[in-house]
Amino acid sequence: MEFVHKSIMLGETIEALHIKPDGIYVDGTLGGGGHSLEIARRLTEGGRLIGIDQDGDAIAAAGQRLAPYADRVTIVRSNYADMKQVLKDLSIDRVDGILLDLGVSSYQLDNGERGFTYREDVPLDMRMDLRQEKTARDIVNSYSERELYRIIRDYGEDKFAKNIARHIVMAREKGPVETTGQLTEIIKAAIPKKVRAVGGHPAKKTFQAIRIELNHELDVLRGHLEEMVDLLGDGGRLCVITFHSLEDRIVKNIFRTCANPCICPPDFPICTCGRISKGRVVTRKPILPGEEELAENSRAKSAKLRVFERVVSGEDGTGR
Repeated sequence: MEFVHKSIMLGETIEALHIKPDGIYVDGTLGGGGHSLEIARRLTEGGRLIGIDQDGDAIAAAGQRLAPYADRVTIVRSNYADMKQVLKDLSIDRVDGILLDLGVSSYQLDNGERGFTYREDVPLDMRMDLRQEKTARDIVNSYSERELYRIIRDYGEDKFAKNIARHIVMAREKGPVETTGQLTEIIKAAIPKKVRAVGGHPAKKTFQAIRIELNHELDVLRGHLEEMVDLLGDGGRLCVITFHSLEDRIVKNIFRTCANPCICPPDFPICTCGRISKGRVVTRKPILPGEEELAENSRAKSAKLRVFERVVSGEDGTGR
């Protein structure tokens, strides 16, 4: 199966990056290389693009797609959490732009062998990085009812989380839950029929929750986003595309803190905490896909793009 992923908000993202022909850019979620291709096209021989992805299939596909620009592109198989070390290994201190597209690729969702889908009956997997040993099967069969409830409630935001967790535990007492089809039927049984008849697929939220837990998606984002701001040079931009409210909230809050880190009481006449702003939030409200893109790609409907610009010079030291 060919690695295909339609790049979300491609034009908006490229515009937001403010690409300099001789700049250094990082695509922390390379995927099939759609965004990276447009960045590479805008670079001269003096520019550089570093593409990072933990998925071997994505690395192979992007390598082919970006081959015409091999002189200015470096592809690294890693997690964007390791971006600082990747850049250090390449002797790069500061970059002009960073992109994160946090969506799961169409290839991963549609390729049954990867075990992300609830539309086929295939072995439970959901690993972004196939070098990782732990799979979705391990979570479903080894987590306690309380742990399952927590992740389905927090990461899936499903109001039937408690009942779904209980049904999973009841089902696995008869034997391990091995496939996506088995898990889907368990989830359906835990949700009232009248609720299943409306809205999206009943298994979508639980599958999302298990995927996020398995791949530590929110922990990685929360733990490394500010670090990426620090990797930007003056005027450099960090663009993040999110696909659900949990990711978007993390990005919004970290961007806000980076722009306004002062923790002094509002009635203090001057800042005494010494925390200095790292820049400005370019997008007061997130950029959303246009009507044309939404009509062509249903997976774009939940996408939001937020942009932060690093400002190193001209800081007044107030942090306000």
